[in-house]
Amino acid sequence: MVNLGLRLFLRDADGRRPVNGGNRRFDQDPAWSDRILFYEYFDGETGAGLGASHQTGWTALIAALVANRAART
Repeated sequence: MVNLGLRLFLRDADGRRPVNGGNRRFDQDPAWSDRILFYEYFDGETGAGLGASHQTGWTALIAALVANRAART
């Protein structure tokens, strides 16, 4: 089972990350698609990142979870 917070940052079946809020550049552009921004707030309905795009509060924990998951696969 995947941590709910982590799901915001993982790609879905179509290669999109909820945190990107449908921004095609961040989902599809090879120069950006593997660079994940960590936001201060998130939309409760869509998961889109809102507010400051730097590591704040609990998103630093999510960064550690992403790195840990990558190390295991």
